[in-house]
Amino acid sequence: MKRPDQIVIASKNDHKIIEFEEAFKNADVQIKSLKHFPDAPDVNETGKTFAENALLKAQAIMAFTGQAVIADDSGLVVAALNGQPGVHSARYAGDHDDAANNAKLLKEMQNKLNRDAYFESVLIYLTPRGDKVEAAGRVNGQILSAPRGTNNFGYDPLFYVPEKQMTLAEMTTHDKNLISHRGRAIRNLMNKLTGLWEA
Repeated sequence: MKRPDQIVIASKNDHKIIEFEEAFKNADVQIKSLKHFPDAPDVNETGKTFAENALLKAQAIMAFTGQAVIADDSGLVVAALNGQPGVHSARYAGDHDDAANNAKLLKEMQNKLNRDAYFESVLIYLTPRGDKVEAAGRVNGQILSAPRGTNNFGYDPLFYVPEKQMTLAEMTTHDKNLISHRGRAIRNLMNKLTGLWEA
């Protein structure tokens, strides 16, 4: 598989872009993002799984830019809520409102004994030559009954990681990235691509 000169990350999220830049800094590949393509289309995430949504985004952005693309979809999966919020994580209580999403999650979990949950991230790498590589990452934890910590974003204040004895929101961004679902997915993808590019 040919190594591209540049890869477009299908996101405008600064946190994500920095993570990818860090991961690819020694790969001799230029990382760009949707900030470089302000006219890129918004993609309707109509998939039923994280992988389907990531693929929809990757296909649309690759068609628009003509470049190799990495797209991700990720979310929170709660056992007691039959896998919700899942692919609807960002829009669980409306449109990308962290406070409302957390309030809804707390309400739904009020009388639940099983607090087990995990964050999952699925990445899809696509190129105009027809290359496709998929990688995933996961971090297991539990949903607390009250938020803890103020760092990071999304459901992080409610997501307790037993092995670290703190929530994701109590960790520094650096420490969170070491164990996070996206951090693990990026490292998995990087390992796969590096092997394929060298082959």
